[in-house]
This record gives sequence, structure tokens and C-alpha cells, in this order.
Amino acid sequence: MVSLTLLSTVLMGLLVVATFVAVAQIGGQRTAPGAGSDSRYDAIVGTLGGIAREPVTWAVGFVAIAVGIGAVALLAVGNFGLPDGLSGSLLTVVYAAVGLLLTGFVFLGAYFGARGRGLGNAHGVAAGSFAAGLVFLVLIAAQLLVGVIG
Repeated sequence: MVSLTLLSTVLMGLLVVATFVAVAQIGGQRTAPGAGSDSRYDAIVGTLGGIAREPVTWAVGFVAIAVGIGAVALLAVGNFGLPDGLSGSLLTVVYAAVGLLLTGFVFLGAYFGARGRGLGNAHGVAAGSFAAGLVFLVLIAAQLLVGVIG
């Protein structure tokens, strides 16, 4: 038992040292911002940004998420020969996915609301985090009062 603990400690120490060495090497190779303006990173970010700004991308993403959640919910409540434990777990996954989507919409709504009023990124993240925290606070209060979860 002691030898396993000692071995684990040594391995974690080596991992920490390797992490510090890797970070030091990456930090030494960095260039000043804007020095390589036509880099591969900028090209990838520009391409992904262009794709993300297309309404078709958002529509396809919405349909894929809606069909995915609907299919998992149907699989959870339907009579498809799944074990009872798996059906309950799938329904819990559906509840969690819908809850995370709603919380994400609240976060992004507060974020873009703050950004639209001329505030910076940090203010937007703070507003979104505050709004998401309020959602979780309301969920905890509802659970304590009426037991909405399980």
C-alpha cells in the first residue's frame, strides 16, 4: 500500500515537472501579437467564423439538436426493449440536455445584451454568469420547495 502511494506521488511529481517544462518551452517560442498576420491560425479562425455567421449553420444545428433530443426522449419512454435502468438514465440525459440548453440561452442572452450596450467581453461574461447563476439558484429553490428533480 505504501509503495503504491509513493509511486503515485513520484508519477504526479514528474507530471508537474513535465507540465512546467512544456509551458516554459511554449512561452519561449511565442511571437508578438500581429507579427504573423497571415498565419494558419488566422486562416482557420476566419473560416470557422464565416461558417458560424451563416444562418444555415444555425438552422441545421437547431434541427440536429431538436431531433437528437427528441430521439433520445422517444427511446427513453418508448417500448423498445431497453432495460429499465437505461431508460431512466436516458430520460435523465434528456432533462439535463434541455436544462443546459436553456441555461446556455440565458447566458448568451445576457452576454449579447451586455455587449450590445457597449460593454466589454468581461462585462458580458459577468452578466451571463450572473444570469446562469440565477437560473441555478431558482432551480435549487424549486427543488427545496416542491422537489422538481427526481
